Amino acid sequence: MKKIAVILSGSGVFDGAEIHETVLALLAIEQEGASWHCFAPNIDQYHVINHLTGEETTETRNVLIEAARIARGNIEDLVNLKPIEYDALLIPGGFGAAKNLSNFAIKGAKCEINPDVKKACQAFAQEEKPAAYLCIAPTMIPAIYGPGAKGTIGTDPETAKAFNAMGGEHIDCPVDDFVLDQKRRLLTTPAYMLAGSISEAASGINKLVKHLVQLA
Repeated sequence: MKKIAVILSGSGVFDGAEIHETVLALLAIEQEGASWHCFAPNIDQYHVINHLTGEETTETRNVLIEAARIARGNIEDLVNLKPIEYDALLIPGGFGAAKNLSNFAIKGAKCEINPDVKKACQAFAQEEKPAAYLCIAPTMIPAIYGPGAKGTIGTDPETAKAFNAMGGEHIDCPVDDFVLDQKRRLLTTPAYMLAGSISEAASGINKLVKHLVQLA
């Protein structure tokens, strides 16, 4: 059975991993006959958002502990991820990818990636294992794969501009499809960057995961 490593960034669209995207991806992985294994960095979130009001709170929360909610406790510290033991990588979106895994939400094209996240992602790239980035997570790709890496965040002009400014090659993509960088074995799909419903998010995620497992 093929094993897919999944890196989460917390729990909740505004300050962690997008829950619908994560669950859809995990379900699709199982339906393609593979297994998923969740990891998250053991760090504090950039901030905590009240998802009812959209306002920032004064709380401090841990990315790994929050991500464990989605994984039902079946998750490990990212430092324990050994890419040699897995066939592919997947990173769901949600603003946690741009606030906790990286600081793209704050610094844009001048963003930096958490060192443990960057180390893990680059290890998959160096071993030429396929990787999939959903929603806003592809903004990390140029910093991981270097100049010329292809990817999509959908059609948002400002985010696409930042992706290109970082050295990537952004490709516009509808919600029900994905972009494949054949050379780098790299897959991206817009998911909730464009989706207006769970079904729309699933349409692209399912296609992406099917191809990811095939590549693995």
